[in-house]
Amino acid sequence: MGFLATYIMRGRWQAITAAFGLAFLSLFMPPISIVSSAAVALVTLRRGAVEGLTVFAIALATIGVLGALLGSAQFVLLYGVVLWVPIWVIAVLLRAGRQLSLAIESAVLLGGVGIIGFTLYKPDAAEMWQKLLAQMAPDNTSLETMQPNLEAIAHYMTGIVAAGTVFSWIFALFLARWWQAQLYNPNGFRTEYLALSTSSRLALGSIGLVGIAALTSGGLAELAWNLSILAFVLYTFVGTAVMHSLLAPLNQGRYIVIGFYVTVFLIPHLLIPVATIGVADAWLNLRQKFQQK
Repeated sequence: MGFLATYIMRGRWQAITAAFGLAFLSLFMPPISIVSSAAVALVTLRRGAVEGLTVFAIALATIGVLGALLGSAQFVLLYGVVLWVPIWVIAVLLRAGRQLSLAIESAVLLGGVGIIGFTLYKPDAAEMWQKLLAQMAPDNTSLETMQPNLEAIAHYMTGIVAAGTVFSWIFALFLARWWQAQLYNPNGFRTEYLALSTSSRLALGSIGLVGIAALTSGGLAELAWNLSILAFVLYTFVGTAVMHSLLAPLNQGRYIVIGFYVTVFLIPHLLIPVATIGVADAWLNLRQKFQQK
């Protein structure tokens, strides 16, 4: 993907073309939206907030015109705002603070504000999600059989959707930072990524959220569980960075690290202990202890 980063950094209009073109393609192939967001983030990280704002504003206006021609301007504009505004804000914070951990925490915070805002706007969100899930069920599936599962999942769908959205923001930021490192600072992203960590206060707050969710009931418990799902995303990234740091120095460490990522991808349940390691690292500083040994 280095050629794409080089093209984006050639000039403003190249960056706009890349952001707009990739966003349009993502309407048909959603994963490409991450690359479009990364294009805006790369410009912002390298050339500043104003240039990044200019790029996504012109790209947003362009995609809005295209949406008007297709008869869905409102949807396309909203899609562009969700796609580019959060990643621009996060990239601005990373450029100013120069701390990848702070940028990721900011992304999670934005997602948390979104969950709280949506919960206040739509107190009966679980009913809405249940209906949507029922509509998405395969035609040959008995809704009566699935009803208990749908009711259970619906209460956590706000957190699941928010977690997926924040994950795409963070992944786009990582891609943009990796591009920037490849062009201007080789191995810079690797150093930043392997140093990912969070404060003990934030880890304690995340544990407190789980405690509130477990000990309360009703709307408060539902909100706490949804926010906990979002915190899980944060500590999954931190835990993954910790594991990478610990495995890389071993004999054949490169292949062990690759095996670790493949295993986590194939067995998603392993993300739970990985996230637990991320939380524990806030107090134990596992990388430093094992490196000393």
